[in-house]
Amino acid sequence: MGNSKSGALSKEILEELQLNTKFSEEELSSWYQSFLKDCPSGRITQQQFQSIYAKFFPDTDPKAYAQHVFRSFDSNLDGTLDFKEYVIALHMTTAGKTNQKLEWAFSLYDVDGNGTISKNEVLEIVMAIFKMITPEDVKLLPEDENTPEKRAEKIWKYFGKNDDDKLTEKEFIEGTLANKEILRLIQFEPQKVKEKIKNA
Repeated sequence: MGNSKSGALSKEILEELQLNTKFSEEELSSWYQSFLKDCPSGRITQQQFQSIYAKFFPDTDPKAYAQHVFRSFDSNLDGTLDFKEYVIALHMTTAGKTNQKLEWAFSLYDVDGNGTISKNEVLEIVMAIFKMITPEDVKLLPEDENTPEKRAEKIWKYFGKNDDDKLTEKEFIEGTLANKEILRLIQFEPQKVKEKIKNA
């Protein structure tokens, strides 16, 4: 990427991102400019990613969740995201196709990267999600999912797994597609966001 410092997005990356995301050339170009302003090196660190993420959730603590999101998109495991990884992260978490989102969700929940998910890993991500839910919104949750432990238990039961079982990517995707409740439980979707979508 010899021209990444020049301030213009290379044609190859632009075309690839347009092909793989729903973003327009204009959106991508303007994001690239602000990306370079915030990250002159052309790479974003986990700390920078966390502070960008925190702007979306000013009333809560998204740090733990942001770390997991960052990990799941740092495809070459170098501790930074380049612009392409960053845009794909944005796309997958906001506008990706259901199957793509579920593949990403699997990598998010597969905390140790071993290709399967354990009940403890589900709990770890759910705990991070709960840190992003305001106390008022937690009060609105159903009794059987109003703590991270209860929600993780509910998810695990839906998959029909015993405590020490593991979940493969295929089981995770098929189970989630077959049961909309799982999809709701594994996502971070506070009440306010739902209302905004409904009223849009």
